Amino acid sequence: MTAAASIFPTFFLSGFECSTFDWKDEGRRDLVAETRHLEHAQEDYALLQRLGIGVAREGIPWPFVDRGGAYDFSGIDPLIEAMRVHKVLPIWDLCHYGYPDDADPFAPEFAERFARYARACAEYVIPRLPGPHFFTPINEITFFAFIGGEWGWAAPFQKSREQRFALREALCRADIAAVKAIREVDPGARMVHIDPLVNVVAPKDRPDLEEAARRETFEDTFLAWDMIAGLARPEFGGSPEILDIVGVNCYSFGQMEYRESGPHAALPPDDPRVCPLCDLLVMAYERYRRPMLVGETSGLEEGRENWLNDVVHEALAAVARGVELHGVCLFPAVDMPDWHKGIWVHNGICDLIEDKGDLRRIPVEPYCDALRRWQRRLNRVTHLDEDPLSDPVNLADIVQAAREMETQPDRDWH
Repeated sequence: MTAAASIFPTFFLSGFECSTFDWKDEGRRDLVAETRHLEHAQEDYALLQRLGIGVAREGIPWPFVDRGGAYDFSGIDPLIEAMRVHKVLPIWDLCHYGYPDDADPFAPEFAERFARYARACAEYVIPRLPGPHFFTPINEITFFAFIGGEWGWAAPFQKSREQRFALREALCRADIAAVKAIREVDPGARMVHIDPLVNVVAPKDRPDLEEAARRETFEDTFLAWDMIAGLARPEFGGSPEILDIVGVNCYSFGQMEYRESGPHAALPPDDPRVCPLCDLLVMAYERYRRPMLVGETSGLEEGRENWLNDVVHEALAAVARGVELHGVCLFPAVDMPDWHKGIWVHNGICDLIEDKGDLRRIPVEPYCDALRRWQRRLNRVTHLDEDPLSDPVNLADIVQAAREMETQPDRDWH
């Protein structure tokens, strides 16, 4: 990896759950409302400032902003003000699984409508915050295609492999159109294209499924990125510059045993078929040779501290092997409800405690302490000063730490 200034002002990033999907049997969901993030915006961003986190993934809720082509962005003003006060830069998610009720992702005009909305987003947020400016046009296109195209969890509620493929292509077309529209407003805007990085293996007693599992890991996982990069379906207009920054989401349940229908089954953490995260990061980097970011990662319950340690060890092992890694996003900053059960997941930097009709933020101290230890080890700040952009991450510090620690890939994440 070339020793140079990082794309981001801090190596550790965070973000806030902002899904707005039309959810099975429940209708439109708003995870920002469910976590009271808007009401607690100043508190939530003050937390990131205290923790030395200078970048946060944040959502602009397309279904609530778009009024048939007229846009009302006033709902995100408290977020913009909190970012301004606490010196945190956003990576704006423009479509986090949700689109307006009157939009049809399979319709020919969908990409053009999304591009108009993306341009309007850029025109609204760019003058209100300092640059650089970051956008994720459509979050997790591959996973979005599964939950909306094959599993029927969210709109458009399709339930076939063919519809999953069609939805993925439609989302890629819209994403590419949105990037071009945003860069008409700011040619220097950076894009972070985020999808899960997974390892899928066949059941031990089903060697006949080995090829299907292999395709899932080495082909299907990458197809959306391939289309955005222009490596597949070049007629969509993708290119490496449109792909820009590759954001890979890394969770324990991304190590899976193949199932012929429905979601795959998560492997136990000590399963010998688990692939070290380092190897997955190297595989993605060698495919695109673009700057990379761990776009989401978090442990659960009491395992959050150890998960952070494992992920950073694996990330540094990948850096030592030449991966241009610009950061690790601890997601979410505050807890989130399980999409299916509604119970709190306990995966955030803060837990949420119901208290007199509100949701009190309780920082998870062992998790925060582990973060601070890594910040010091990587020669990074543990608290944002008045101008975080004046001292960007020097990637040479990250490379040096990786070489000094001599971390090795580890497949046992127990």
